[in-house]
Amino acid sequence: MIKKKMYLSAPLPFVGQKRMFAREFIKVLKQFPDDATFVDLFGGSGLLSHIAKRCKPNATVVYNDFDNYRRRLENIPHTNRLIADIREIVGNTVPRHKAITGDIRECVFDRIQREELETGYVDFITLSASIMFSMKYRMSASKMRKETLYNNIRKNDYPECPDYLEGLEITSRDYREIFNEYKDTPGAVFLVDPPYLSTEVGTYTMYWRLSDYLDVLTVLNGRSFIYFTSNKSSIVELCEWMGKNRTLGDPFEGCIKTELNAHMNYNATYTDIMLYKRATPTIPAV
Repeated sequence: MIKKKMYLSAPLPFVGQKRMFAREFIKVLKQFPDDATFVDLFGGSGLLSHIAKRCKPNATVVYNDFDNYRRRLENIPHTNRLIADIREIVGNTVPRHKAITGDIRECVFDRIQREELETGYVDFITLSASIMFSMKYRMSASKMRKETLYNNIRKNDYPECPDYLEGLEITSRDYREIFNEYKDTPGAVFLVDPPYLSTEVGTYTMYWRLSDYLDVLTVLNGRSFIYFTSNKSSIVELCEWMGKNRTLGDPFEGCIKTELNAHMNYNATYTDIMLYKRATPTIPAV
């Protein structure tokens, strides 16, 4: 049998993908049965779902592709052609990591506009990674025009990866609807990686408020899960909310925690946190 490739990072750029946690996540997966049902409530780039399916091929893995990442994957050939043309436009005139200005900048936008007219689709997240400052994303040409462009264009094409989402059960729904569908499934393990608190980075379709962030905690109580957050969450407000909802208790009691330092750019860092535990099966009364 040919061993299938396991990706340890998402094929295309995605804000908040858990590539730094990939190897630790693989270790944590060993705590759960090979035939478990993994439900990735905030699927994002699909990296967690992909790894879970590769590590446990007999498991059912539900990937909530709320951000339509699969459409971006399907359009990799178009994205590669667009970036290749921009690479040729910039040429050797603009040094690496320097601003793209003047006529060259206008030629870049002309090429983007032509792509939208001819194909009806531009992967602005991947494009932003090529011609904008690190970790900065804009979802339209009009918004991108308000920013400085930089020559961060990658030298090679993004590889096509038709096998990346292979074997996953893919859906695109509100996480609460998916949770309600699987909450009573024996052996279900919920992968919970919500957007970071107060994020509006241009790639999410909604502003993630504190109440949204706290509501997610209700899905953890009494269930097996792997949960991701960071030290950027508002701990004081979180504790106040927990005090008003005492029946929930502490869903992280008994969890094992792993922390990793992450870098957004040269002067901004934060701490990524992963917590996990395996729920104790309930023994029916005789």
